[in-house]
Amino acid sequence: MKPVAIFRHAPTEGPGHLAAFLDARALPWRLIAIDAGDPVPTSPDAFAGLVFMGGPMSVNDDLPWIPSVLSLIRQAVARNIPVLGHCLGGQLMAKALGGVVTPNPIKEIGWGRVERADNGEARAWLPDLAAFEAFHWHGETFSIPPGATRILGNGHCANQAFVLGPHLAMQCHVEMTEAMIREWCAVGADEIAAARSPAVQTPAQMQALNGTNLPRLHRAAETLYTRWITGLVS
Repeated sequence: MKPVAIFRHAPTEGPGHLAAFLDARALPWRLIAIDAGDPVPTSPDAFAGLVFMGGPMSVNDDLPWIPSVLSLIRQAVARNIPVLGHCLGGQLMAKALGGVVTPNPIKEIGWGRVERADNGEARAWLPDLAAFEAFHWHGETFSIPPGATRILGNGHCANQAFVLGPHLAMQCHVEMTEAMIREWCAVGADEIAAARSPAVQTPAQMQALNGTNLPRLHRAAETLYTRWITGLVS
């Protein structure tokens, strides 16, 4: 089987629990480290699917790799090669597919509930889960592209995830591990301290919730990932 391409945009924002999920199912994957200078493939045809992780940059920044990534996403969608985005990755998908990325009304950092939308697509992707505590770290948000369907939202950010056929874009993070949360809290300490938002938690608050929330988050992630991998091409 062709590998799943996983695009990393920052050293601390790797595949996390997604890697464990793919390994447990003997699904091959290849890391493409944009942050380390790996080139963006010109075609998606060598891959069973494309996954885009998070990052501190904006999709509206003038970065040399962003146009190539947007083109790659559009090619994959045209070929029905499934695309999966986490936070920045979801924003890249939204922009590639005709949406826009703008500042969110408030910054979200830490654990926060997301709720399943009341539509058939949302129930198909999350059949047994009407809500769960997701992890967040974003100041921007995406609009829902033409033809796509919103499947998750909350009171701080209306558009937490959308689907378009086999493609899934998320604003929230479902890939988190305990080590990732600990590292993000250290790297992002100044951002947390400077934030003035009711949706921003302290590092101590976040990590105190890990024991309860991480196992549930992994179950939600695996529900979404299980649906997504049904579209992988051989």
